[in-house]
Amino acid sequence: MRTATFRSALIFGVLATALALPHAQSAHVRLYYLDIGSGGRVLSANDDGSDVSIVSKSRASGPDGIAIDPSGAYLYWTTMGGVNADDGTIERSDRDGSHGVTIVPSGGTFTPKQLKIDAAHGKLYWSDREGMRIMRANLDGSGVETLVETGRGDEARKDARNWCVGIALDVPRGKIYWTQKGSGGNGRIFRANLDLPSGSTPSRRADIETLFDGLPEPIDMDLDPTARLMYWTDRGDPPRGNTVNRAPMDPPADVDPHKRGDVQVLFGGLREAIGLALDLPHGRLFATDLGGNVYSASLDGADHKIILSGQGSLTGIAIR
Repeated sequence: MRTATFRSALIFGVLATALALPHAQSAHVRLYYLDIGSGGRVLSANDDGSDVSIVSKSRASGPDGIAIDPSGAYLYWTTMGGVNADDGTIERSDRDGSHGVTIVPSGGTFTPKQLKIDAAHGKLYWSDREGMRIMRANLDGSGVETLVETGRGDEARKDARNWCVGIALDVPRGKIYWTQKGSGGNGRIFRANLDLPSGSTPSRRADIETLFDGLPEPIDMDLDPTARLMYWTDRGDPPRGNTVNRAPMDPPADVDPHKRGDVQVLFGGLREAIGLALDLPHGRLFATDLGGNVYSASLDGADHKIILSGQGSLTGIAIR
């Protein structure tokens, strides 16, 4: 009798585990990504590329960076505006695209690029390319601040080494990471404290660390804080460009940032690589390119594939 009871309990346990596993391991997330063509669009799809839908027409030209409020209530995205015109904006809508509003008006930022949310402190962070700045604001767009300024004026603006493009946050450790694109072979990745140190100015900060120098053209970023790895897309020339890459967030001691040899190219072949988002719970990443493709891969780059093509000219991507 005891054996039969044990066997029944064992069978029940195995069945319960088998039934629970698909749910526990399910990787159903929704992708939200931006198309700068067709006047600008916010699109959405399942993580296997099915069920593509247009969430919204962009509220201004040149949508580039997108982020989703952790509650899932709102989408936020940047718009670059006209070339060399100081008319960038930050937009917000409900997740279904309704109730759109401009929260940082034209001219509040020059050419905003990748965008991230610090939900713990109610802040938006973004890179401003031609503005040559790292910026932040409250979630309603108020309280715009400049945290880092890499150059000022038209002459400095011509130098792509000053262009801030990608951005990522390590909120628990109080750090901000960003890329400066460069013009092929002189791209860099930096980090600094989230807040300006006392006595510092955006253009004079002693806490800025150069993590990498001499990269082709680093673009968007994301972080795996637990594994202490940073990921980025690179838009430069092959073999190191038009790739998805990763490296330790913390550099080896006493190593020249120009000579670091710990970059891992996860996969290449992208057509003007731009967007990047990590799905850490399911061990995956998603990337986009201006060729209109959405890619998925394991975090180590294995099983990389195109899950969507012909989507326009894609920039930023986020997942929910």
